[in-house]
Amino acid sequence: MPAPPHDETGHTWHHSDSQLFALTKLGVSGVVPGYESDMPAFEGILTDAEIRATLAYIKSTWPKRQYEYQAEVSDREGPEE
Repeated sequence: MPAPPHDETGHTWHHSDSQLFALTKLGVSGVVPGYESDMPAFEGILTDAEIRATLAYIKSTWPKRQYEYQAEVSDREGPEE
């Protein structure tokens, strides 16, 4: 399966910061064993800081509603690591 759009039409903004970090670092199959996806793991390719910076950029492109919703989801879940 291809990755969803990372704008308001996709579902990336439904996930907390820690979930987005894990999905980016480990790939979908690293988070959901057996799930087939085109989403690769970036562990060993991007540093943790680069992953966080990439996610911050993606989030900066979201409309206010999606940005605030995702921030609330992240706040409820707690710290990333």
